[in-house]
Amino acid sequence: MSHTLTENALGQLVLTTADGHAHVGVVPVRAFPLHEPEHHLALVGEGGKELVWIAALASRPQAEQALLRRALAAREYMPEIRRIVAVSTFATPSRWQVETDRGPTELVLKVEEDIRRLDGRRRLLITSDLGLVFHIPDATALDRQSKKFLERFL
Repeated sequence: MSHTLTENALGQLVLTTADGHAHVGVVPVRAFPLHEPEHHLALVGEGGKELVWIAALASRPQAEQALLRRALAAREYMPEIRRIVAVSTFATPSRWQVETDRGPTELVLKVEEDIRRLDGRRRLLITSDLGLVFHIPDATALDRQSKKFLERFL
């Protein structure tokens, strides 16, 4: 094995390379977080330097996979919108009340371009005025009212 990954007492990831050098505070970064979340990730060290490339999470030991998944979940917080409850206006900026997998919340859509389509038309990313990204995995699966709100902005 070319490296080991552990967690120190402060909760930081520590990458020890084959030459014995310990890199404290490494961060896992997915190359394709939505399209291939189980593949293609880098362990990035100080200054954003890539230290290790991992082609597939499944190729790593179970303990390392668990550390990486936990670190990635903390880094890639992306609530899923399950329902759009209300929209203040159909012009931007507009205030949206939504229900997410994390509970109800409110976001402000600054411009229509803050709604990005993925994989054609079904998957959407919506960026709020605070920079938080919300995910709609399948817009066609939303309830009728939510679809109507979305259609006004797409």
